[in-house]
Amino acid sequence: MEVPSSNNGGHSSFSSFRVYLNSLSVTPSRLARRAISVSTSSDEMSRVRAVSGDQMRRTLRWYDLIGLGIGGMVGAGVFVTTGHASRAAGPSIVVSYTIAGLCALLSAFCYTEFAVHLPVAGGAFSYIRITFGEFPAFFTGANLIMDYVMSNAAVSRSFTSYLGTAFGISTSKWRFVVSSLPDGFNEIDPVAVVVVLAITVIICYSTRESSKVNMIMTAFHIAFIFFVIVIGFLKGNSKNLSLPANPEQHPSGFFPFGAAGVFNGAAMVYLSYIGYDAVSTMSEEVQNPVKDIPVGVSGSVAIVTVLYCLMAVSMSMLLPYDLIDPEAPFSVAFRESNGWEWVTKVVGIGASFGILTSLLVAMLGQARYMCVIGRSRVVPVWFAKIHPKTSTPVNASAFLGIFTAALALFTDLNILLDLVSIGTLFVFYMVANALIFRRYVPVGPTKPWPTLSFLTLFSITSLVFTLIWKLAPQGKPKAFMLGANAVVAIAIALIFHCVVPQANKPELWGVPFMPWTPCVSIFLNIFLLGSLGAPSYVRFGFFSGLIVLVYLFYGVHASSDAEANGYFGVKDGQVLKELTDV
Repeated sequence: MEVPSSNNGGHSSFSSFRVYLNSLSVTPSRLARRAISVSTSSDEMSRVRAVSGDQMRRTLRWYDLIGLGIGGMVGAGVFVTTGHASRAAGPSIVVSYTIAGLCALLSAFCYTEFAVHLPVAGGAFSYIRITFGEFPAFFTGANLIMDYVMSNAAVSRSFTSYLGTAFGISTSKWRFVVSSLPDGFNEIDPVAVVVVLAITVIICYSTRESSKVNMIMTAFHIAFIFFVIVIGFLKGNSKNLSLPANPEQHPSGFFPFGAAGVFNGAAMVYLSYIGYDAVSTMSEEVQNPVKDIPVGVSGSVAIVTVLYCLMAVSMSMLLPYDLIDPEAPFSVAFRESNGWEWVTKVVGIGASFGILTSLLVAMLGQARYMCVIGRSRVVPVWFAKIHPKTSTPVNASAFLGIFTAALALFTDLNILLDLVSIGTLFVFYMVANALIFRRYVPVGPTKPWPTLSFLTLFSITSLVFTLIWKLAPQGKPKAFMLGANAVVAIAIALIFHCVVPQANKPELWGVPFMPWTPCVSIFLNIFLLGSLGAPSYVRFGFFSGLIVLVYLFYGVHASSDAEANGYFGVKDGQVLKELTDV
């Protein structure tokens, strides 16, 4: 039985402690009703957006999105990722970057179809909410916000390191140690805090001005990247693309570790592409979503792929792969070369600009996720407030900016990096599943079980492939098992393609080659999830448990109150009909 209480004529589960306790007693019934209750595209565009009061201005064009995408993806990480991946793939790291770029493009296609037909600021949260329901959306969205916050805190601390490299000052001179704090949390970094708070002020002021700042910094960053690429080609030697420094101990050739090395390298460098997710959260501020979003998202991924491949070739020509430093490949390569030490400062300056652009784009994205989750009433609606003068989600931006700055102040970089990435890959996986579901689940009383069964079987098959790849010893039995598993996965997708017709083909812009494109994205995201270490899964388990508790003790009751007060006014039949209106 529901617990009504008066709060200005409405229902509130939080009007008093007694009422809240009574509300907790009906948690199971509320959970059963709200957890998988879907929103509709029309609601997200009207009723849900209205919660914010003032609206975000549509001021962005395709070139702004390309700039934001490049700024979000080409951060400082590539200066490190290339070194680790080169040790795994050798000179064929350029192929790894190409494969990873193709994978990112496939996932970006899934985002683009949703963003074109549902141009709201919620990104993956909104896409999953209109497909799988309230709790799956909150679970994935909240995990992604935590990834954003910790990643931004880590990146801001790395800014101190690269700034020190640029000016030839040791990082220890920028930080101070508090001996009373535990190890890993005792190096205070005030520079990182200043950077995060400064960017928070910028994104609160204006989205359009934020885009302009991003454009300027991205232009400088790309100029530095091209400079490093050109110097690498001029100084490098093409023989390093096939010969290691020590042929007796390391295999030779462009593919020294075969296909396994190429794909292991692709798994490592794929995380350098994940910044495009934040671009989809800007779709509510795009002037012409149908034309601008596909060009902006896909164009930025394509440009970044070319830049990454050129950097990979440059790095491979600079040094034999067995001499590349995994932690700082470009800086060390130039530092060890007579007369070229000054280029390390250029690398530091370029990486510093990359950090600032990736921070700005990621903080824009995290604020918009929090804003739309606030619109859904699953977290306090205070986060959904849009400032009337700036047309930005000031409350969400300020709250997450302060939270990020607090983490960046004292938490060690390695601790933070161990906690990121899994949430982002999980969201990519969920969006690809949601796209297939929305394309193939028909209007009417027909059950969705054929599509859900296919998604489950395909995910299990992909997981088995990943486990075989990671755990089985090298040899013919492993190759046979991988091949057999791949055949089964293709057969499952082919049967689904032939038996279950598409029910909802998009009118404006759609992902090509359904269901193959999102299927490849599902497989690759599961494969890459399998490449992450145990700390990532510990983090995912801890924060997932925390998210579930927040939903049980607050979110489900707040959304139930909103439902009782008429906020959710769409009937079940209308929900099923409008499920295909995107």
